[in-house]
Amino acid sequence: MSRRKVAVVLFNLGGPDGPDAVRPFLFNLFRDPAIIGLPALLRYPIAALIAATRTKLAKANYALMGGGSPLLPETEKQARALEAELALLLPDMETRCFIAMRYWRPLTAAAAKAVKAFGPDEVVLLPLYPQYSSTTSGSSLKLWKKAYRRGKGRISTVCCYPVEEGLVQAHADLIRETWRKAGEPRPARLLFSAHGLPKKVIDAGDPYQAQVEATAKAVAERLGEGWDWRVTYQSRVGPMEWIGPSTEDEIRAASKEGLSLVVSPIAFVSEHIETLVELDHEYREVAFENGCPVYVRVPALGVAPDFIRGLGRAVRGAIGAPDRLVTACAWRCGGDRRQCPNKQGASA
Repeated sequence: MSRRKVAVVLFNLGGPDGPDAVRPFLFNLFRDPAIIGLPALLRYPIAALIAATRTKLAKANYALMGGGSPLLPETEKQARALEAELALLLPDMETRCFIAMRYWRPLTAAAAKAVKAFGPDEVVLLPLYPQYSSTTSGSSLKLWKKAYRRGKGRISTVCCYPVEEGLVQAHADLIRETWRKAGEPRPARLLFSAHGLPKKVIDAGDPYQAQVEATAKAVAERLGEGWDWRVTYQSRVGPMEWIGPSTEDEIRAASKEGLSLVVSPIAFVSEHIETLVELDHEYREVAFENGCPVYVRVPALGVAPDFIRGLGRAVRGAIGAPDRLVTACAWRCGGDRRQCPNKQGASA
């Protein structure tokens, strides 16, 4: 008797794999209606203009990482680690992980084609965004629905996991280890840095900020007393008002107070341009220019064992769940989070 086949689809942003991919990657990013909410007739030329004007700077930043983004190789390692974990958790099933990137290869359509060829009995959609946002997980899941319309298998979706046990433990362990290796500098301030969003997105009911703050609070509680910590937001672009406080402003303020800094990328599970350039180069320079004695950056989760085990539990919990849209932890959105897919009564 053949084993039940389960396809796990890992969603992430994607990143250019070389200098020639930078401009088309940027165009794909900014033509997403979740990023620029205009009709396609207006959105496409605006996306082309932004891509053209930002390509030179973006290439220079990617050059600091060898010319391209490490996001795909890191995601491939996570996929293989998760497959190994699922082999232990679900020995009676044949599980395989597929990668679907939103803005660069392997794109969602290619992933959908590969999943169809696999012929699964069950498909679990697993965004590698622990905190749900309509601009990340929401955008990826909408595209998947279009790409996999005639695909085989029951589909269930892990919409978020901001306080999942393994996620929280992995963050806490990496913070402790990184701080210890730096000599446990004191007095120090811990900044939980997440990618920012325009304030209007949150005001429309997006749960992202609330979930980021829930993750940070859970990690801080796991670390125990004695930590001076704050949640901050990075990567602001454009003239709109963004959620805050900004990571750069908080780094500058703490540095002027003479505090050492421990910066943890709380909403990033893989290394990419926001961590390897923005946190490691740009913000480090801001810190030292303003008198910071020690600047320490905590690594992204990568294949931290507790994190991978948490993803495995999320997949196992989604398989055969009565609801096809599940939250893989104790988190529940409040009534004001209108963009939460559970609040919308959405299904995959």
